[in-house]
Amino acid sequence: MRVLVLGAGQLARMMSLAGAPLNIELTAYDVSQSKVVHPLTQVEIKQDLASAIAQADVITAEFEHIPHDILDLCQRSGKFLPSSQAIKAGGDRRIEKALLDSAGVRNANYAVINTYEDFLAAIEHVGLPMVLKSALGGYDGKGQWRLKDANNIDAVWQEMAQCIASSDNQAIVAEEFVPFSREVSLVGARGKDGSIAVYPLAENVHTDGVLSLSTAIADPALQEQAQQMFTAVAQSLDYVGVLALEFFDVDGNLLVNEIAPRVHNSGHWTQQGAETCQFENHLRAVCGLPLGSTKLVRETTMINILGEDTLPPTLLAMDGCHIHWYGKEKRAGRKMGHINVCGDYSGELQRRLCALAEQLDQQAFPAIHNFAAGFNKFSL
Repeated sequence: MRVLVLGAGQLARMMSLAGAPLNIELTAYDVSQSKVVHPLTQVEIKQDLASAIAQADVITAEFEHIPHDILDLCQRSGKFLPSSQAIKAGGDRRIEKALLDSAGVRNANYAVINTYEDFLAAIEHVGLPMVLKSALGGYDGKGQWRLKDANNIDAVWQEMAQCIASSDNQAIVAEEFVPFSREVSLVGARGKDGSIAVYPLAENVHTDGVLSLSTAIADPALQEQAQQMFTAVAQSLDYVGVLALEFFDVDGNLLVNEIAPRVHNSGHWTQQGAETCQFENHLRAVCGLPLGSTKLVRETTMINILGEDTLPPTLLAMDGCHIHWYGKEKRAGRKMGHINVCGDYSGELQRRLCALAEQLDQQAFPAIHNFAAGFNKFSL
């Protein structure tokens, strides 16, 4: 099977690695550079997008923010999975919110803002405090504002007005501020035959709006809620492939925060922690193969490597420690790779995370140091 991936970043890279044992060959289309490349070496393949589409058996995507003309071209080929509708829903918060409403899935109260008058109406409808997000673009904490009191309305509007004016189709989505206890996410896959397989929930920790830690957890009540919502969204879209839902946990009740129609950062732990990783299951789904088991085989935590291109070599000697580099040039805040840490049981995983924290710089990896400090305090 030959699969063309829209996007040439780390997710295409990891899909390529997962597909090789199944004899699934991947090429990637670098959307920003308008060129076809090998997903691992980044060497350019001398063909245009139309030729790459013609040669592919299946087309998929590694991110949502893809120009609609490219999505529509791929959709017309009859090879694109999941559909362009699903990718557009992940890339436009207005479409995403309408999808969640139509699927009957709980999410935060919201309003769409195009004008100052809309902004005032949204404040009346949603209430303060509120979270404001750009409808298009914006991720890892970018393109977002918080409005806590009426004194800052005009100042926040000035920034949002510039954002709206930056694009012909831009808008702002205002959401009520949800006082959640933690964020969790569910990654799952839906096959061409409608079969569904979901992974255990992951609890996520963010630093400055960027995911830092993601740990597989066992919570049967939340798992059932999350799986019901996953199924509703996936069936509403007639989805094929891996899909991620991010949730707010509000005293044991889940609200969907965002959807991601692709393999997802909070599912990287599956590479070492699950019977079949999310990247292989995505390829299985879009290629029409049976889905693999999503069973947890080892307690696992994923730690993002942000803005660092080296790690202490001692990490390679640590039991249960697996490093995944993305082959990127170093840039502040950039996702350069991740570390998966595993244990046969929770206590072993926790001790290994504490040992890892001793090897990592506190400024570069604050979340794992916070975990270790909390664990050690609790253990005393």
